[in-house]
Amino acid sequence: MKPGQYFTLITGIIFVFIGVIGYIPGFVKEPTVTPDTAYLSFTIGYGYLLSLFPINVLHNVVHLLVGLLGIVASVSLGSARLYSGVLALFYGLLTVMGLIPATQSTLGLIPIFGNDVWLHGLTAAIAAYFGFIATPDLLELRTGESSTRSEG
Repeated sequence: MKPGQYFTLITGIIFVFIGVIGYIPGFVKEPTVTPDTAYLSFTIGYGYLLSLFPINVLHNVVHLLVGLLGIVASVSLGSARLYSGVLALFYGLLTVMGLIPATQSTLGLIPIFGNDVWLHGLTAAIAAYFGFIATPDLLELRTGESSTRSEG
Protein backbone atom coordinates (compact mmCIF):
# COMPACT_ATOMS: atom_id res chain seq x y z
CA MET A 1 0.00 0.00 0.00
CA LYS A 2 1.35 3.43 -0.99
CA PRO A 3 1.28 6.57 1.23
CA GLY A 4 -1.61 8.02 -0.78
CA GLN A 5 -3.63 4.89 -0.15
CA TYR A 6 -2.85 5.04 3.57
CA PHE A 7 -3.95 8.68 3.63
CA THR A 8 -7.21 7.76 1.90
CA LEU A 9 -7.89 4.81 4.20
CA ILE A 10 -7.07 6.72 7.39
CA THR A 11 -9.10 9.73 6.23
CA GLY A 12 -12.01 7.44 5.42
CA ILE A 13 -11.90 5.80 8.84
CA ILE A 14 -11.70 9.18 10.59
CA PHE A 15 -14.66 10.56 8.63
CA VAL A 16 -16.78 7.48 9.36
CA PHE A 17 -15.89 7.80 13.05
CA ILE A 18 -16.79 11.51 13.05
CA GLY A 19 -20.05 10.75 11.25
CA VAL A 20 -21.00 8.10 13.80
CA ILE A 21 -20.16 10.12 16.93
CA GLY A 22 -22.17 13.02 15.47
CA TYR A 23 -25.28 10.92 16.22
CA ILE A 24 -24.28 10.23 19.84
CA PRO A 25 -25.74 12.91 22.14
CA GLY A 26 -22.83 12.76 24.60
CA PHE A 27 -20.49 14.10 21.91
CA VAL A 28 -22.80 16.89 20.71
CA LYS A 29 -23.31 19.99 22.85
CA GLU A 30 -26.02 22.64 22.62
CA PRO A 31 -25.27 25.16 19.86
CA THR A 32 -23.87 28.54 20.82
CA VAL A 33 -25.13 30.10 17.58
CA THR A 34 -28.90 30.03 17.09
CA PRO A 35 -30.19 28.51 13.84
CA ASP A 36 -31.66 31.88 12.85
CA THR A 37 -28.34 33.65 13.33
CA ALA A 38 -26.61 30.91 11.30
CA TYR A 39 -29.29 31.07 8.56
CA LEU A 40 -29.90 27.38 9.15
CA SER A 41 -33.35 26.06 8.26
CA PHE A 42 -32.58 22.33 8.72
CA THR A 43 -31.99 22.00 12.47
CA ILE A 44 -32.42 18.27 13.18
CA GLY A 45 -29.42 17.22 15.27
CA TYR A 46 -27.98 20.74 15.24
CA GLY A 47 -25.26 21.19 17.84
CA TYR A 48 -21.51 21.34 18.31
CA LEU A 49 -19.52 18.14 17.92
CA LEU A 50 -16.98 17.92 20.74
CA SER A 51 -18.19 21.42 21.70
CA LEU A 52 -16.18 22.81 18.73
CA PHE A 53 -17.64 22.00 15.33
CA PRO A 54 -21.18 22.90 14.18
CA ILE A 55 -23.01 19.87 12.78
CA ASN A 56 -26.47 18.53 12.10
CA VAL A 57 -27.87 15.25 10.77
CA LEU A 58 -27.10 16.13 7.14
CA HIS A 59 -23.56 17.10 8.09
CA ASN A 60 -23.16 13.67 9.70
CA VAL A 61 -24.42 12.02 6.51
CA VAL A 62 -21.81 13.90 4.49
CA HIS A 63 -19.08 12.75 6.91
CA LEU A 64 -20.24 9.14 6.60
CA LEU A 65 -20.35 9.33 2.79
CA VAL A 66 -16.91 10.94 2.53
CA GLY A 67 -15.55 8.32 4.92
CA LEU A 68 -17.04 5.33 3.14
CA LEU A 69 -15.83 6.63 -0.22
CA GLY A 70 -12.34 7.02 1.25
CA ILE A 71 -12.26 3.47 2.54
CA VAL A 72 -13.42 2.12 -0.82
CA ALA A 73 -10.99 4.37 -2.77
CA SER A 74 -7.99 3.14 -0.78
CA VAL A 75 -7.91 -0.18 -2.66
CA SER A 76 -5.79 1.21 -5.50
CA LEU A 77 -3.35 4.07 -5.93
CA GLY A 78 -5.31 5.54 -8.84
CA SER A 79 -8.60 5.67 -6.97
CA ALA A 80 -6.83 6.98 -3.86
CA ARG A 81 -5.29 9.83 -5.86
CA LEU A 82 -8.64 10.63 -7.49
CA TYR A 83 -10.39 10.62 -4.09
CA SER A 84 -7.69 12.87 -2.61
CA GLY A 85 -7.94 15.33 -5.48
CA VAL A 86 -11.72 15.51 -5.31
CA LEU A 87 -11.57 15.77 -1.51
CA ALA A 88 -9.14 18.71 -1.83
CA LEU A 89 -11.43 20.53 -4.25
CA PHE A 90 -14.58 19.76 -2.23
CA TYR A 91 -13.16 20.80 1.12
CA GLY A 92 -11.41 23.80 -0.45
CA LEU A 93 -14.80 24.96 -1.72
CA LEU A 94 -16.36 24.36 1.72
CA THR A 95 -13.56 26.42 3.28
CA VAL A 96 -14.34 29.39 1.06
CA MET A 97 -18.09 28.96 1.55
CA GLY A 98 -17.59 28.86 5.33
CA LEU A 99 -15.93 32.27 5.19
CA ILE A 100 -18.85 33.94 3.39
CA PRO A 101 -21.89 34.62 5.63
CA ALA A 102 -24.37 34.07 2.79
CA THR A 103 -23.03 30.56 2.05
CA GLN A 104 -21.90 29.29 5.44
CA SER A 105 -25.11 27.35 5.93
CA THR A 106 -25.04 25.69 2.47
CA LEU A 107 -28.51 26.90 1.50
CA GLY A 108 -29.76 26.51 5.07
CA LEU A 109 -29.03 22.79 5.16
CA ILE A 110 -25.57 22.18 6.65
CA PRO A 111 -23.59 24.44 9.01
CA ILE A 112 -20.00 25.02 7.82
CA PHE A 113 -18.90 28.02 9.87
CA GLY A 114 -16.69 28.59 12.91
CA ASN A 115 -14.09 25.93 13.57
CA ASP A 116 -15.27 23.98 10.53
CA VAL A 117 -13.54 26.55 8.32
CA TRP A 118 -9.97 25.90 9.48
CA LEU A 119 -10.59 22.14 9.69
CA HIS A 120 -11.92 22.08 6.13
CA GLY A 121 -8.94 24.16 4.98
CA LEU A 122 -6.45 21.80 6.64
CA THR A 123 -8.21 18.77 5.17
CA ALA A 124 -8.14 20.36 1.70
CA ALA A 125 -4.42 21.18 1.96
CA ILE A 126 -3.39 17.67 3.02
CA ALA A 127 -5.67 16.06 0.43
CA ALA A 128 -4.22 18.36 -2.27
CA TYR A 129 -0.76 17.04 -1.47
CA PHE A 130 -1.80 13.41 -1.94
CA GLY A 131 -4.10 14.13 -4.85
CA PHE A 132 -1.97 16.49 -6.93
CA ILE A 133 1.60 16.78 -5.63
CA ALA A 134 2.80 13.38 -4.35
CA THR A 135 3.05 11.46 -7.59
CA PRO A 136 4.64 8.05 -7.99
CA ASP A 137 7.37 7.66 -10.60
CA LEU A 138 6.79 5.61 -13.74
CA LEU A 139 8.68 2.55 -12.46
CA GLU A 140 6.55 2.49 -9.33
CA LEU A 141 3.38 2.65 -11.42
CA ARG A 142 4.57 -0.11 -13.76
CA THR A 143 6.00 -2.56 -11.24
CA GLY A 144 4.48 -1.52 -7.95
CA GLU A 145 7.97 -1.11 -6.47
CA SER A 146 9.74 2.08 -5.52
CA SER A 147 12.81 3.03 -7.58
CA THR A 148 14.56 4.24 -4.40
CA ARG A 149 14.88 0.77 -2.93
CA SER A 150 18.04 0.18 -0.98
CA GLU A 151 20.31 -2.51 -2.31
CA GLY A 152 21.74 -4.88 0.18
